[in-house]
Amino acid sequence: MPSRDYYDVLGVSRSASADEIRRAYKKLARKYHPDANAEDASAQQKFAEITEAHEVLGDAEKRKKYDQFGDNWNRVPEGAAGGNPFQGFGGHGFGGGPGGFSVEDLLGGMFGAGGGNRGPFPGRGAPPRAQKGEDLRTSIEVPFLVGVEGGEHEITVRIGSRSERLSFRIPPGIESGKMVRLAGQGHPSAHGGAPGDVLVTVNVSPHPWFRRDGYNLLLDAPVTLAEAVGGAKIEVPTLTDGSVLLTVPPGTASGAKLRLRGKGVMDRARGERGDQIVQIKVSVPQDLSEDALEALRRFDELSADNPRNDAW
Repeated sequence: MPSRDYYDVLGVSRSASADEIRRAYKKLARKYHPDANAEDASAQQKFAEITEAHEVLGDAEKRKKYDQFGDNWNRVPEGAAGGNPFQGFGGHGFGGGPGGFSVEDLLGGMFGAGGGNRGPFPGRGAPPRAQKGEDLRTSIEVPFLVGVEGGEHEITVRIGSRSERLSFRIPPGIESGKMVRLAGQGHPSAHGGAPGDVLVTVNVSPHPWFRRDGYNLLLDAPVTLAEAVGGAKIEVPTLTDGSVLLTVPPGTASGAKLRLRGKGVMDRARGERGDQIVQIKVSVPQDLSEDALEALRRFDELSADNPRNDAW
């Protein structure tokens, strides 16, 4: 990246402290990290630029050479920064012959003789590849409503010797056990690479009434025998819209499922909600009086409907 000034890339002054450089890099790395910009080629290029800039300015010795020699900082032999890079040659000049040296001699002295062609100069090994920092893993438990609707959440994590408070958004419809990735907010790299990520496993607490089935919500609704036989309008809860009236058709059997459209979990891929499925549970009366039992027997006689007819 010879055409870009490393200080400009990180947005810091040439007198910036090491801590200011680190903070600037961390902020930009979060913004342009490939995991957060998977389809943005320009963001990935920007991430590569800021990583390269940090590899140099984040290292005291490399920064010293860069400040003195600019784009040629990595062609300077060890110990040359701060003085004449050609000191120590005893006054001899370029060229062959006794006491002289050639360009090949100079390069060989800088990078080692006979080292092959692994880099842009003979004998120069490839620079160590920057390694990403270590990821940090943690888990949280959120209420059922947050799992369905999403919401802001905060966690405290330990990064090195300090504690950090991180805020992030839980996406609507997340399933229990799924993970949220906080890119670039994990442990710093020991080799000048990008910071690691924070991986948060989200566990969703159960609800006393509702259960999830994909993007649908399931709810059991008890009804009386008379409501199931004769039909009724009953009040049932929803997760986010309060109570609504549900029509139970006459002759509804126990176990029948009635649908409330659009009262379920948001499907982000389709941009619409699932449904709320209400399963009817006919409540069988207990400890009836003799008069009530007699009325039921009379009902059976009048209905002339034996549930075992044609059952076997």
